Amino acid sequence: MESISSHSLFRDNKLFSLSPLSLYHTKPWTSMVGVAAPPRARPEKIQAIDLPVVDLSRRSEAAGRIVAACEKYGFFKVVNHGVPWELIASVEEQGLMFFNKPSADKLKAGPANPYGYGSKNIGFNGDIGEVEYLLLGANPNLFDMSQRAKSISNHDPEKFSWAMRAYIAALRDVVCEILELMAEGLTMADGSAFSQMIRAADDDSVLRLNYYPPLSSLPIAIGRDRRKEAVGDRKVGFGEHSDPQILTVLRSNDVDGLQISLEDGVWIPVPADPIALWINAMSNGRFLSVRHRVLTNPNKMRMSVAYFAAPPLHARIASPPELVTAQRPALYRPFTWAEYKSTAYSLQLSDTRLNLFRMA
Repeated sequence: MESISSHSLFRDNKLFSLSPLSLYHTKPWTSMVGVAAPPRARPEKIQAIDLPVVDLSRRSEAAGRIVAACEKYGFFKVVNHGVPWELIASVEEQGLMFFNKPSADKLKAGPANPYGYGSKNIGFNGDIGEVEYLLLGANPNLFDMSQRAKSISNHDPEKFSWAMRAYIAALRDVVCEILELMAEGLTMADGSAFSQMIRAADDDSVLRLNYYPPLSSLPIAIGRDRRKEAVGDRKVGFGEHSDPQILTVLRSNDVDGLQISLEDGVWIPVPADPIALWINAMSNGRFLSVRHRVLTNPNKMRMSVAYFAAPPLHARIASPPELVTAQRPALYRPFTWAEYKSTAYSLQLSDTRLNLFRMA
């Protein structure tokens, strides 16, 4: 079995954008399962703050800023990431062409089991949201994008396939650069300790396109009450969750809706920035895997694309000895990504999954 170290990082998970299971700790798994947490009993508060920004063109500063952002927020914005705007725009164009198709045509690309099209029903535990999505495998060795594209794009499947493959390759490079900078910032002896999980020939990464229609687009017959609810307070498009993978990279159009939570009942809006990437991270108590959710816009559609970087199913995840000390001991027993993924599928989002792996 391949042994891949994570590190002594992890804390109670939280939201979205770079997500190292990478380093462990999470309450839920949502990118694949996407289960919505039960409603909170306490009133919610919206609090605007300045979220950290990492400029990848300033490498001398990037490693330290990534570690600091992960320790405090588990979430940060990346600029000067090197992904061409033309490619980003092409992916959004292809996604919108699909989501704007008649429902009967979109259903031909489903159900999402595990890949394909889904609508409202998120995951396997009865959770729903005002969202449509398209889940695609991100490993070209395990997922035939060209074949899948034939059921997704009857207009130009080759163009769809090319755009998704090129975007996945570009984001994989960004992820690996961030993970190597993270290792550098943690003074790891092996700078590729984390990135090698994503470069593996059998990595389990996925790409997910999310489409949140404006509430005003709901048919009058079924949407009157729901539109009324959305005046002043938006509908939940994707419920509260945290991402379990090594890292999550998110890009959206220019419509707000994403929020993160660093403490119960307090939500921080994430300003839309279509040319930037948002990163979500977590680990063995040192980094946060921040909880997050998406609210719909009453009058504008929101579209986002998330790349969930995950290791091979057989990868063994454990805290590297060099990062384990008496003051910062390993909190969880070693496990494989397959074990953790299976657990994530079996529990609800509100369950603390990683605690099942906690050492006594």
